[in-house]
Amino acid sequence: MSKTYKLQWTTNAKDDLLNIVGYIKQDSPRKANDIYLKIRTKAKSSNFFPLKGRVVPELRKEGITLYREVITSPWRIIYKIGNNTVFIMAILDSRQNVEEILLQKLLKG
Repeated sequence: MSKTYKLQWTTNAKDDLLNIVGYIKQDSPRKANDIYLKIRTKAKSSNFFPLKGRVVPELRKEGITLYREVITSPWRIIYKIGNNTVFIMAILDSRQNVEEILLQKLLKG
């Protein structure tokens, strides 16, 4: 029987999701809702098999292997595992400079 983890969204990740949805909502409220549900569903899947997500490549090359990700294109859901909890750390648009954003978000906080 596999272990299930609690899922906890950080303030940073919640803000990321709200910013994504808010931006898309300006053009299409329905699409914004669909994307919100898509991201939330994918993030929730990480609490069942948290090691299934890959280590974030941009951080791995810096020697940081604590953070993993699952992808729901074009968004990357960054998380870490602690005790019995999967912490959603950030939601990033893979079309941006992800390495710079990650280092700012994860290493400052």
